[in-house]
Amino acid sequence: MQTLTVELGERSYPIYIGEGLFGDAQWLAPHIAGRQVAIVSNTTVAPLYLERLTAALGAYSVLPVVLPDGEAFKNWETLQTIFDALLTARHDRRTTVIALGGGVIGDMAGFAAACYQRGVEFIQVPTTLLSQVDSSVGGKTGINHPLGKNMVGAFYQPKAVLIDTTTLATLPTRELSAGLAEVIKYGFICDEPFLGWLEAHVEALRAVDGPALTEAIQRSCAAKAAVVGADERETGVRATLNLGHTFGHAIETHMGYGVWLHGEAVGAGTVMALEMSRRLGWISTAERDRGVRILLRAGLPVVPPAEMTPADFLEHMAIDKKVIDGRLRLVLLRRLGEAVVTDDYPQEVLQATLETDYSAIVAQL
Repeated sequence: MQTLTVELGERSYPIYIGEGLFGDAQWLAPHIAGRQVAIVSNTTVAPLYLERLTAALGAYSVLPVVLPDGEAFKNWETLQTIFDALLTARHDRRTTVIALGGGVIGDMAGFAAACYQRGVEFIQVPTTLLSQVDSSVGGKTGINHPLGKNMVGAFYQPKAVLIDTTTLATLPTRELSAGLAEVIKYGFICDEPFLGWLEAHVEALRAVDGPALTEAIQRSCAAKAAVVGADERETGVRATLNLGHTFGHAIETHMGYGVWLHGEAVGAGTVMALEMSRRLGWISTAERDRGVRILLRAGLPVVPPAEMTPADFLEHMAIDKKVIDGRLRLVLLRRLGEAVVTDDYPQEVLQATLETDYSAIVAQL
């Protein structure tokens, strides 16, 4: 087992990474304040892991809250289900909410914990690769709005993150690839040597090779923890973690939440960010193509939806958390391994990026 720490002063917390961890209460007990625990999960994950986690927490009064599965349910109505369960069971301010699932469950359970009785403690137990390497770390919680993804939420840090890598054995291939989009992101934005490591190990990762996955998770979480420790509320460097996300969120919103998985949309959005960086003269065509190749090898879509027009992208991107004073800030690459957040770009370069034939780029690789 490996332990990392998200350094936030008195609110610092550990990230535990290993095999079979949530079957052992020793990793959870130090972070549970009272006798009441609510485990929030979904209809896909609960049948696999809820009983095991509940058994490990036999010393506590455990309330299971099982939600429908999917991005389409990341909304006010489903969030209310959590509050209904907590209130009906008379959970008090010393309750601990445990998020058992992927990014949707982590975001909603965390937001519920931030709001319930003005804040109760919570623990992240992520079961997908995407949530293990990204969304479970850093305290971003929230729900979607019909007009924009993750536009309603709160920064609310967990007490601990427990990453049991054995859960990845049951992860569908499509979900595994979606998680790799966030892993590859770290190579692009801050760790070019990691990008080289991923190029050498991407097939092992897709084959669910335990040691390779553990190293990828550890390196990703270390990068995320360092950025969050430096910029908890995304006023500066943390925004670079959103490489490809502004384009990707537009895809998710336009196509309907859940039609494209988050990581799939980020994959295509990252290619758009690479292309715009190339058009600005910051990276070469060869570097862009290197990025496209690794995303393709990870099993990700690299071409945005054919039915989306540049006008569709601009409409959705105008409702983005990185819009400041009417200017859309984008995460782009100065070089592979160095990201920048900027609104200093010619509008015609953005327009040309949206009009690019990405299928033609793929065809010439």
